[in-house]
Amino acid sequence: LSRASAIVAYALLWLSMALGLMMTGKMARVWPGMAVSADLHQHVSLLGLAFAFSHAFLLLGDSYIHFNLIRLVFPFASGNYMPFWVGIGQIGFYLWAVVALSYYVRRQIGRRGWRLLHSASFTAFLAALAHGIASGTDSSALWMQSLYWLSGASLLFLGFFRLLTLLVGALTPVRPQVRS
Repeated sequence: LSRASAIVAYALLWLSMALGLMMTGKMARVWPGMAVSADLHQHVSLLGLAFAFSHAFLLLGDSYIHFNLIRLVFPFASGNYMPFWVGIGQIGFYLWAVVALSYYVRRQIGRRGWRLLHSASFTAFLAALAHGIASGTDSSALWMQSLYWLSGASLLFLGFFRLLTLLVGALTPVRPQVRS
């Protein structure tokens, strides 16, 4: 159950990231629409957090790695089981939680602060990816490697597309509208 919830959490993090990049890159206007994308982005992220929490919580019952609450909560304290990579995953989870929950305080922190905080989602995704590759027990399986490659490559593409749209927008002169 812990492994399955980790994979679902990772897939939901990827989907949330993809939706966010599609919205900011204006691709979501075409499909599935901005309002649908925004709702999906928010709900998928929260659902993914729940699965990531389940992944960690279920490790308390694992008889092989012997996690306790302290090892579960504090990064790099996982004992003998890959403390660095588990710690990277824990930090990624905390970053993801801060980014996802920032939706509820976006008015208090302002648009600029909220966008700046959202940039931490890239670090959260990279941390989850590194955590999964290095400490995931299914990482050697072809299907899991395919998931890592496809998710990483698609976000890289969407990220470059977003940067390209920002660059084109910055270089395109604004033409005044003529009223007839």
